[in-house]
Amino acid sequence: MNAPATNPEIVSAIPAGVYAETVTAVQHYTDRLFRFRMTRPQDFRFRSGEFAMIGLMVEGKPVYRAYSIASPAWDEELEFFSIKVPDGPLTQHLQNVQVGDTVLMRKKSTGTLVNDALLPGKRLYMFSTGTGIAPFASLIRDPETYEKFEEVILCHTTRDVAELKYGFDLIEEIKNHEFLSEVVGDKLKHYATVTREDYPFKGRITDNIRSGKMFTDLGVPPLDPAVDRGMICGSAAMLKETKQLLIDAGLNEGANNKPGEFVIERAFVD
Repeated sequence: MNAPATNPEIVSAIPAGVYAETVTAVQHYTDRLFRFRMTRPQDFRFRSGEFAMIGLMVEGKPVYRAYSIASPAWDEELEFFSIKVPDGPLTQHLQNVQVGDTVLMRKKSTGTLVNDALLPGKRLYMFSTGTGIAPFASLIRDPETYEKFEEVILCHTTRDVAELKYGFDLIEEIKNHEFLSEVVGDKLKHYATVTREDYPFKGRITDNIRSGKMFTDLGVPPLDPAVDRGMICGSAAMLKETKQLLIDAGLNEGANNKPGEFVIERAFVD
């Protein structure tokens, strides 16, 4: 594992029970989206798909927000994919992090977008908008996902084509990875759509589910609670609408203590 942050001034102000980790890479995709990687504490354990509370020291006080961990559970570093909010309590500062900077993280991870919260099935849909792809970035790079499902469909909708790049980078990484490429094989499908520009696949994911266009585009049958499972992560409105579409199709919501046919994430980033 990588060494933790060593900035004495920052570390001395950190509350007990909080990790102080070092940024190792930063990539800006658009003026609204970026990702960064940081060191992972040796004793930090999480399930792929969970989120953690990460933060920065702002005016001498720690400011935290919930962020899905975008890296898989086996990765030696931690990755996060974030929106940039000019006046966001955390993101206005987080978007400016550079390699070598210190990021805080509380020691407990949690979340419902995990394989354990779903009943066994054949096909897993991951419905995401914007940075809601982050937990799925973790899950599509975890071999356990492909042990449990024969087919994994990553659905990612953004406003503009440029905002899809993170998802395409993930697919490319998997194809070129020495062991993931063999584990994943042809099990993973990527359904990327945009709402504001011309693109081969257009429209809100909820509209494409409702009209049946998504199933036609993918060459798969309509949702079937006997074989299909779903995970949803996006805006509050998207969560509500997609959830209702799955319920209408006969799928029941699950949780860590009661697995079901679909699960949603309720943690948000400012």
